[in-house]
Amino acid sequence: MPNDTKILAVDDREENLVALAAVLDSLPVTVVPATSGHQALRELLRDDFALILLDVVMPEMDGFETAGHIKSRARTRETPIIFLTAAGSDGDQAFRGYEAGAVDYLTKPFDPWLLRAKVSVFVELHQRNLQLRRQAAALRHAIAEDTGAPSCEQLLKRLHQRISLIEDELAQARAATPAGAAPGSLDRIEAHAAELRGTLDALLVGAGPEPGGPAPLR
Repeated sequence: MPNDTKILAVDDREENLVALAAVLDSLPVTVVPATSGHQALRELLRDDFALILLDVVMPEMDGFETAGHIKSRARTRETPIIFLTAAGSDGDQAFRGYEAGAVDYLTKPFDPWLLRAKVSVFVELHQRNLQLRRQAAALRHAIAEDTGAPSCEQLLKRLHQRISLIEDELAQARAATPAGAAPGSLDRIEAHAAELRGTLDALLVGAGPEPGGPAPLR
């Protein structure tokens, strides 16, 4: 059965895409290949991805131009990008990568263990976000139906637990981001998480304790 979490791998060389799929085979992800920037943009119109692994040096549309299009779209601007390139460790290249909105920049040949570790952080974050959305849907359904579902306070407490997990994953992702990297997806995700936290705390306080139950979480 396909995994809910998908990674978009973009490289103009088929053998590199095969290698990336092999490296990430142990993770609970589906790797979707794209051999050009244009194909990558088409894939992003059809599906949502936890992460984009984007080669820099490609014909017609390079990785930086592709990233610019990705970040200009409302649907995809929050999708994290890790640049992969054989262009060496040139400082200007790395700076351009972060300026284009990348969360990381790795040179080929890369350490498979390091790549898996970095990708796994975003996989976990994506899965936590999926769980949070499912919990939010359950809360909306319970409020609308109000027939035998868990109490609103119970669902709010579950959401509190999910947001706490997301905050932990964000802290891990921040720790894995190189010092001095330009602000990007992590800053925006943290801002959204903080907004969710504030809204949830307000709901928990407004819900009040159930008779004989604990006070709302703070």
